Amino acid sequence: MTVLDHQQWETARMRAVSRYNILDTPADGTFDRIARLAASWFGTPIATVTIVDEDRIWFKAAHGLEGVRQIDRDPGLCASAILCDRPYVVADARTDPRTAQNPLVQGELGVRFYAAAPITTADGYRLGTVNVLDTRPREVSAADLSVLEDLASVVMDQLELRLSALATVRAERDLRLQAERDRHVLAELATTLQRTLLPPSLPAIEGIELACHYHAASSQQVGGDFYDVFHLGDDRWAFFLGDVEGHGPVAASVTSLIRYTLRAAAVRFSDPRLALAELNTVLLLDPQQHRFCTVMLGIIEPNLEGREGARVTLATGGHPPALLLRRSGAVCAAVGVRGMLVGALSEARFGACTVDLEPGETLLLYTDGLTEARPDGREIFGEENVVAFLSARVPDATPISLVAELSELIPSLRAQDDIALLAVGVPR
Repeated sequence: MTVLDHQQWETARMRAVSRYNILDTPADGTFDRIARLAASWFGTPIATVTIVDEDRIWFKAAHGLEGVRQIDRDPGLCASAILCDRPYVVADARTDPRTAQNPLVQGELGVRFYAAAPITTADGYRLGTVNVLDTRPREVSAADLSVLEDLASVVMDQLELRLSALATVRAERDLRLQAERDRHVLAELATTLQRTLLPPSLPAIEGIELACHYHAASSQQVGGDFYDVFHLGDDRWAFFLGDVEGHGPVAASVTSLIRYTLRAAAVRFSDPRLALAELNTVLLLDPQQHRFCTVMLGIIEPNLEGREGARVTLATGGHPPALLLRRSGAVCAAVGVRGMLVGALSEARFGACTVDLEPGETLLLYTDGLTEARPDGREIFGEENVVAFLSARVPDATPISLVAELSELIPSLRAQDDIALLAVGVPR
């Protein structure tokens, strides 16, 4: 890159930094939590979330650097790290020619190890880093660096959510004088934000049929229900569905953190209960602002051992039981216990089971907005009525037909809460 090219890139990068309006903002529990999580994962005394300004490195969060809010940019480790689009690692700063003379290495702090992942915008500009530091040399694995990259992605998501929330606040201030005329604008903003918390579409899995539906109780309120389906590698897939306590931007922020944490944990742990335990730890890291959730996480293995059907391993944390529609016509709960809420107690334990789906069988996951709806304004719909509704449709129901019929039923239930549905089945 020529000097002119670098200057042009830096000018455009600083415009991106300015766009997010994050510099010199007060401490935020979400970013502090990410820094603590990075330090805990790597076992380092120091971890920071930084934004690289024109002449300084500003700390949005700093674990292990009490009272330090910024340092000079030049010479700086983070200033070097944002020149790379991959993790930047210095295993031993005293022997590495890139850093041997750096004041952070030679000075009182005595940094010997540094690893950083860039916080990168969708249009490719690196705003800063999520990084860990130690006073002794260290080696890191590719898996560790992948976790650091995931945390940097979570920071970027939080910045995007914050930017969206700021835009919403500005819009609401301008719209108060014409709220009745422009109410649809608020609904559109909420819908757009809600869509960022859900997958745009479900993947195609050979030998598996999937269907989903999301019903928002209010077009002007961002809900806390969520679901996702993603590939784990080989012939294994993961899915989850859950419900965050509360509504609004805070619930949306927690939902984003949950999605990324569960995605990373499902890759790391083959036992979904351990993935829920990881999520439980993350949600408890900030006791001042944490929110709990209910969630069900499953691992699908289609055509296991060469036979038709699929094996599903389920773990549940306080969530309503998934319902299993057998081709015999029976409808039953797939997991006998609900487990404990995720993010409420450090010693939480989670229920689990393994289900073999035969051709023509379906597993239905739903959030409690379905069972707690009050069609007559008094009595809740209840799990018994859900089971009765499903029983009238087996053994011919498929995931797609089942979700379609439930989505037609939901408006008549007068639900006061959001409802998410996810059905997983094996075609006949």
